[in-house]
Amino acid sequence: MQDGDHAEAVEGLQAYLARPQDKGERLDRFLAAMVPGLSRTRLKALILDGRVTVNGARVDDPGRKLDAGQEIAVDVPPPVPAEPEGESIPLNVVYEDDQLLVIDKPAGLVVHPAAGHDSGTLVNALIAHCGDSLSGIGGVKRPGIVHRLDKDTTGLLVVAKTDRAHKTLADQFADHGRTGPLERAYRAVVWGVLPRKHGTVDANLDRSTRHRDRMAVVSREKGREAITHYETEEVFAGANGEAVASLVTCRLETGRTHQIRVHMAHIGHPLIGDPVYAGGFRTKASLLGPQARAAVEAFPRQALHAALLGFAHPITDEELIFESDLPVDMEQLIAALRAGG
Repeated sequence: MQDGDHAEAVEGLQAYLARPQDKGERLDRFLAAMVPGLSRTRLKALILDGRVTVNGARVDDPGRKLDAGQEIAVDVPPPVPAEPEGESIPLNVVYEDDQLLVIDKPAGLVVHPAAGHDSGTLVNALIAHCGDSLSGIGGVKRPGIVHRLDKDTTGLLVVAKTDRAHKTLADQFADHGRTGPLERAYRAVVWGVLPRKHGTVDANLDRSTRHRDRMAVVSREKGREAITHYETEEVFAGANGEAVASLVTCRLETGRTHQIRVHMAHIGHPLIGDPVYAGGFRTKASLLGPQARAAVEAFPRQALHAALLGFAHPITDEELIFESDLPVDMEQLIAALRAGG
């Protein structure tokens, strides 16, 4: 274990002991002083990716204050290659021409390389599938990527194969369908029953000041505009016959990181299975019958699916619209909730 003597940058697990003079220091600043060859920005990313522990417990807050005598360990992964390589990863391509392709993304597939995910991503799959035909506007780490879905969100995603297509599609997404045909709809299973069958959540979003890997609702003067329109499709009763969960459709008027997940949690109806924003609702499963409770407790991700995607073709201007059925895991979850027992 090191106590502050610098050495050459190495990969792998490194451990450091907080000295008396380190009491009250921020975790990221401490590591920036201790770990050779890594910037504070890079170390923040490692903390957010779960690669840092304090006394053996994983932490995700770069601003956490330290106490003297604590052992801080950081697992430094090998450097990410400058350019992603193509990998033979199966893709569910629902549409493709010489300008774009539309993918139906499975759960667990990260869209582009980042800290902790330097391979096995959609970008790696696209490079193998498309060769040199991908748009380069997104940069070497995200060629062709116009918009993204969270790792464990399933559903429809459009990818540009030419720079012209990328720019035109990006303009449509930036316009949020206000003057064009862009349309995005998601289906989600949430806790509780929303206050009305149709409604709108209009609440600005920004990075959480406590957890930098999360988003949070902020005041009108801060963050970015975020608007979600929702409609309740179906309500599910618990073991006592009272409503406990709902299937909703959410349509985006804006497209911010984690928007639906944060907005639904903000109004008291977080997504079932959401590991980040639904932590306080885990006890709700006790209101369900045995079959439904088991299905909820076993569900491995946020119950969110990008079910509809519509846009104007970037070259022909033809209006294209694609729909995706719910994946098997969400169908099984809904079936168990319908059964109620």
